[in-house]
Amino acid sequence: MSADDDFAFALPAFKPDEALQRLKRELRDAGLTEREGRFERRGTVLARAAVDGATLKLARVKRPSRSSPEWIEKTAKNSAELRDFVADLKRQLAQWSDSDD
Repeated sequence: MSADDDFAFALPAFKPDEALQRLKRELRDAGLTEREGRFERRGTVLARAAVDGATLKLARVKRPSRSSPEWIEKTAKNSAELRDFVADLKRQLAQWSDSDD
């Protein structure tokens, strides 16, 4: 038995359904409203999310637009990627709020 065997562990399995529920809570806390997998603020869609097999398909807009937004898409295969998406979106929300003032 080597010393490395003592510290070997596996990360918990990524459960996209549970991750989507966690994402919905976090985005609601950030002030967004959810409608059919899309998240909006003041009637403008800013993000979307959907379960796709064992992953989450995520997207956020480059810039808020009511007519035809440009999307930045990402696939989350683990909790770290989901956390990165949420952190990036919250950062963008803060910037967009500052520019609205």
